[in-house]
Amino acid sequence: MSASTNHLEERTRDSDELLEGIMPSAITLAMMLRHKKMAAWLRCEYDGYQDRDAAPPYRLDLSGHIVAKSPQYGWIPAPVADDQQKLELGHIDLIEGTKSLEKVCINSKKGDGNRLLLDEEDMAILQKQINLSAELAINLSRDVYSGLLRTVRGAVHLWTQALIERGLEGEHNHYSAEQRALVADLDIPEYFWRKAMDELDQLPIPDVQSAGFFKRMFG
Repeated sequence: MSASTNHLEERTRDSDELLEGIMPSAITLAMMLRHKKMAAWLRCEYDGYQDRDAAPPYRLDLSGHIVAKSPQYGWIPAPVADDQQKLELGHIDLIEGTKSLEKVCINSKKGDGNRLLLDEEDMAILQKQINLSAELAINLSRDVYSGLLRTVRGAVHLWTQALIERGLEGEHNHYSAEQRALVADLDIPEYFWRKAMDELDQLPIPDVQSAGFFKRMFG
């Protein structure tokens, strides 16, 4: 199996390339370089995290709007006037794999969001507080999903750039011990995803494209 840092870096900047396809290639490259920490992080991002304690901060406490299901009007803003309630319950963690999160983003139009039901315990507490028996959910905007996915993509972009700067260019079926030693200190996923968080607006990372009507209807 071959890997190319240059091609992978280019793919991170290509709006036609899905993260779903980029991640397996990045995992292969990390394994070839013996970047165990990077490979482990990439796998968690691709498959999802077991619990919130293992998830990075860009996946936690994501802000949304609390909505209620009305029999007459469907989902509408919930009558939550208390700022403290909004602060405590108006956020959610996303620990699912990037593949499923990307599908949500692709199938949402700009300005849309995705509803996630509140945890049963939180829902019961809030229903009692606002005297409402309707189902309650958090509506996360498409931008929240896109920002998370762009952060992961940005981290891969920065990692491949760093590898290229160290001289790991071109197509390779394997890397020698000397080549691996050149980049051994770059096996630091936290450095790259934190840098991606800080510089996301400056990175050449595309937004997730929304599927057209026919693609949403017929795949």
